[in-house]
Amino acid sequence: MPSVSVKVIEPHTSQITTSESDSDKGGNLMSAHRLLQTALAVFGATFLLIYPLAIVWPSGWAWHTGAPYESQYFMMIVGVYVTLGVFLLNASRNPQAHRSLIWFTVWSSVVHAGIMAVQSMPAAHCGHLLGDVPALFLVAIVLGGLLVWSEHGQAKPRGPSATKLAPYHPSEVVRPGSDVR
Repeated sequence: MPSVSVKVIEPHTSQITTSESDSDKGGNLMSAHRLLQTALAVFGATFLLIYPLAIVWPSGWAWHTGAPYESQYFMMIVGVYVTLGVFLLNASRNPQAHRSLIWFTVWSSVVHAGIMAVQSMPAAHCGHLLGDVPALFLVAIVLGGLLVWSEHGQAKPRGPSATKLAPYHPSEVVRPGSDVR
């Protein structure tokens, strides 16, 4: 039976009480869904700032010497991450509708950070172990964890029985011409 959330305004007070399903369970300040939305917006905005980060902290974000625009590789990476940033900002409005994009961001960040961690072992690139490498692992852990956490409380259909129609009683059938109220 579906549950109904009821908000009650107590007489003689200005307090509004809600059912537990409508509030953050466990007294959390923010729900997992809201935290996921916030993380998507923050990481999306950060991805839009990859170019300025390379100017401010080149040893942590740029893999070449000189100005960021002097590297065709870096400009390609900027283009990819700016595009991903725009899509993450869009996903922040409705994360559940963009699950595959979020999982792509999680796993591509793990792969990218893993490759960069190995490549940053020479002394010339060790600054990346304090910059973009942990940043991408952080993106993966936070988005993956929040997505799983936000889905944990939602009911999901499982198995073939989820596609079966609910049983009905013949008296519930509405016949043409009958008065339905």
